[in-house]
Amino acid sequence: MPITGRRRNKVKGVQFTIMVVGASGTGRTTFVNTLCEADVLSHKICDSPESAHLEEGIRIKPANVELEEDGIRIALTIVDTPGFGDNIDNEHAFQEIMTYLERQYDDILAEQSRIKRNPRFRDNRVHALLYFIPPTGHALREMDIELMRRLSPRVNVIPVIGKADSLTPKELKAFKKRIMEDIDHYEIPIYNFPYDVEEDDEETIQDNMELRALLPFSIVGSEEEIEIDGEPVRARIYPWGIVEVDNPHHSDFVRLRGAILGSHLGDLKTLTEDVLYETYRTEKLSRSVHSDMRESQILPEELASQSVRLKEEQLRREEEKLREIELRMQREINEKRQQLMAKEASLRQMETRIGNPGDSSF
Repeated sequence: MPITGRRRNKVKGVQFTIMVVGASGTGRTTFVNTLCEADVLSHKICDSPESAHLEEGIRIKPANVELEEDGIRIALTIVDTPGFGDNIDNEHAFQEIMTYLERQYDDILAEQSRIKRNPRFRDNRVHALLYFIPPTGHALREMDIELMRRLSPRVNVIPVIGKADSLTPKELKAFKKRIMEDIDHYEIPIYNFPYDVEEDDEETIQDNMELRALLPFSIVGSEEEIEIDGEPVRARIYPWGIVEVDNPHHSDFVRLRGAILGSHLGDLKTLTEDVLYETYRTEKLSRSVHSDMRESQILPEELASQSVRLKEEQLRREEEKLREIELRMQREINEKRQQLMAKEASLRQMETRIGNPGDSSF
């Protein structure tokens, strides 16, 4: 699909939803709080020895926060997934996330099917899913491959390496290379910052090429600030030195934040609405039609006439509603007319009494 320079268009006031998925200990919570510069997510309390063996399962937890990026107000929804990857069998976790993503599509499909739309309806479709890969330094695990492969048809998946400062620069470079080789080998359609050389401008193409070269993003987060040369800096302090969150030589955090909340926010929303949602919508409607055909054994040549009948039925219902509205309005007009006539009669009586002061009834 051609990607134009629309991703750089600025819109005042936008709603955007990000889902963060990753096993405990991959830096998911710290990243979100660093991204929003607020305590949006609470850190997991260590399990007690008595309950450590229990498997709680995954939970889907949306949180809302207001941000401002380059003068643009962003109503940001963060969908956290605590419990993912913590069980021996994570099949249920895959299904829970997929169900949540598709439920948002179902909600808007139902809303779009209404004759009268709800003006307060909130679009909760997830525009980007950040998948946190643990910094093992080896390759993608089976669980990583399976999750990204399953979810990519429903959401823009962006792979990131959490707690990337646990690897040396050489180890990190090799790890990134192996991850992208696995993604290519298993043909996982992640969001790879697409561009069109014929339609996009040179700056957009260059920006996308640089972002694509950074995949998967190596992330370091910190909710604390230290002072360096008199300036507050978000950083992590180690015995061997300091890792600065916003330093592009230490972390890809700044480039990732700028992409998802700035330059590529519009593109992520457009792809979600025009490609991912429309694909799901087409598949669902097609399944519904085929299901009806199997149940009633409708022949293909009869499908067109059935469609006409359905449209006629819908028109008939709409005409009935219009007639009901017309009758109700007519009744209201008649009631108002009767009230007006009664008031006019009352006024005439008063005028008559005023003109005849000797009338004992006045």
